[in-house]
Amino acid sequence: MTEVRKGQAPATLERADFHERFMDSYHDPAFRAESQALARIELIAWDAYQRGRKAPITRKAGPGYADPDYELSVDWLEAKDRIERAQTIWGSSATPSRVLLINGSPRNDGTCPGEMSKTYRLLEIARKVIESQGLHVDVLDLSLLTSEYGRHIHPCKACVSTAMPLCHWPCSCYPNHSLRQTGDWMNEIYERWVAAHGVILFTPTHWYQATSALKLMIDRLVCADGGNPDPTSTHGKKPEEAKALELQGWNYPQHLKGRAYGVVVHGDVAGVEGLRRILCDWLDWMGLVDAGSKARLDRYIGYYEPYATSHEALDADSDLQEETRNVARALVRAVAELRAGLGDRPDSSLTSPRPK
Repeated sequence: MTEVRKGQAPATLERADFHERFMDSYHDPAFRAESQALARIELIAWDAYQRGRKAPITRKAGPGYADPDYELSVDWLEAKDRIERAQTIWGSSATPSRVLLINGSPRNDGTCPGEMSKTYRLLEIARKVIESQGLHVDVLDLSLLTSEYGRHIHPCKACVSTAMPLCHWPCSCYPNHSLRQTGDWMNEIYERWVAAHGVILFTPTHWYQATSALKLMIDRLVCADGGNPDPTSTHGKKPEEAKALELQGWNYPQHLKGRAYGVVVHGDVAGVEGLRRILCDWLDWMGLVDAGSKARLDRYIGYYEPYATSHEALDADSDLQEETRNVARALVRAVAELRAGLGDRPDSSLTSPRPK
């Protein structure tokens, strides 16, 4: 058995420190009228924290799991059921084709910037093309992370780096009620990816890289590439069991394999080509199928021009607008070919000597 390394985890918070963090959410003086009620609620939260009640509502896993008697989080079980239903519907030839359009910009006119993003405008250009071809469009707007109450994507905890079977599909790290890591959006997002026959990512370039909102989603999708659909096989998060399971041989299931993709990356001075390549490599790795060279777009808007006039620069760039339409057109064709069994990746039947 390989050794499980320990020694990094911090000590639990002292009571006074817990109190300060708990009360951070109630800084508004309007809450002072309920100070006694908050004190009682804080005691419950403190008890949950000390006891580590990550999943306070559970039920037995039931038939079909390695350990049917293991108590699984009801949150996780419900998410798993929705994903399985979405996968079944996705695979039916009677299901209308569905495209997921993802806005990776954190900016919208309902929060601090006070103006909509150019990314969202490009998405809307593509949406019109796809809908005109009769496909259903689902828009995932990640700017809601910055503008909607209680909306979160919590960071990946990198379970996969301990052992792949410890990374559950869907992610079982959240919600963690004992740490107030709640309101996580990813269970809904997993379902929307599974339901899609095609996906287009739209994103600006932030410091040569993906936006923080988009990167949070990307990291939490690690469980879609090799993730373990049965947490009872590791009895939750037991690293010793997960390591043993991986060393017996793991098949790294690709839970999103076979969906078509396109990418639209824009920026103002640098980094668009690198980011476009990174995103395409990631989607390739997960088993998605690119919709061709015209579906992999990177362009500058208002190159080295003022940010203040960048929307006007997009207005004037009719070529970029048409290229964005071509991304959508290419994806529509790719979805049709894949669903007809004509467009799978040429190397799809090959077995990698380095599975991971």
